Amino acid sequence: MMENKNTMTIRPVTLQDARVISEIYNYYVEHTVYSFEMAPVTEAEMRQRIDSVLQADLPFCVGEENGRVVGFCYVHPWKSRAAYQASLETTIYLDKDFLEGGRGQALYEWLLQAIDRQRVHTLIACITLPNPRSTRLHERLGFQQVSHFKAVGRKFDTWLDIGDWQLMLE
Repeated sequence: MMENKNTMTIRPVTLQDARVISEIYNYYVEHTVYSFEMAPVTEAEMRQRIDSVLQADLPFCVGEENGRVVGFCYVHPWKSRAAYQASLETTIYLDKDFLEGGRGQALYEWLLQAIDRQRVHTLIACITLPNPRSTRLHERLGFQQVSHFKAVGRKFDTWLDIGDWQLMLE
């Protein structure tokens, strides 16, 4: 476990966290363009997603303050073909009421320490654009923008751009 300056405790995820993680995530699904999912994710579906990350022996953490989960961060396969196995995609979401104070960076730092660098060569973060808060976070951590795709997603009757940020681990 690790604590940051906000008294946020960071720990590995458990399947029991599925309900609150789906609640945090579903805010972004239902109210923002930061997730391209169109329908809320059920607790059962989130439990399956968590389990698939854990079964792959990949890091997945949650941040807690006063016993309340306020964010989560994990890695998962970037693409399914075998040649991509050393490239992982990152995902991070914070409770909408806990966006300030370095929580995202603290979660990412835990994640970066937990990654098996013998297995993982590069990390990729896909960000809906514009999203200055997320791009600043990733760039502070050393990620560099490597792509910008225009109008590749459509949500809330708006065409959306995405960009990929990459962090080489060597």
